[in-house]
Amino acid sequence: MAENEEEFEIEDYRDEPEQVLVQTHNRINENLCGELIKIEEGYVEVRLATLPEMLADDVGLIHGGFIFGAADYAAMLAVNERNVVLVASDCQFLSPVKLNDEVDVIARVRHKEGRKRNVHVEAYVLDIKVFEGEFKTVITEKHVLKLKLLDAEEEASGTHSEDE
Repeated sequence: MAENEEEFEIEDYRDEPEQVLVQTHNRINENLCGELIKIEEGYVEVRLATLPEMLADDVGLIHGGFIFGAADYAAMLAVNERNVVLVASDCQFLSPVKLNDEVDVIARVRHKEGRKRNVHVEAYVLDIKVFEGEFKTVITEKHVLKLKLLDAEEEASGTHSEDE
């Protein structure tokens, strides 16, 4: 009997989802971009608690840039590669968000092609969809600020000097 119990425990362990470690955006301010709630390969849930610092006016409207920031953060976490960057987005703000709302953001990787990833992101306040977007990302070999893009452009145009 003890042998069967041991086998059952092993089977239960195998059914648990594999733990995913966050590999990107580890210095993000979660107060401004949302708190990571759940992460699986290609899937993320982030919750943004709105703050007075996010207000756009005296009536209680939260500036849409904070909703976009939470959506961008969720998309980056869904890709979860060290050097992932946003290159384009197509977004719709569907409903206003107000002070003290909690915004639940869900991001899913929908398409992979080489180093490119397309991520679909939706955000909700309770059951109301307030935001939806497609985020196009690229995974670079090096950090985007360490790429030699400017040097290559300068060399191609002949403006690069040896003194720089």
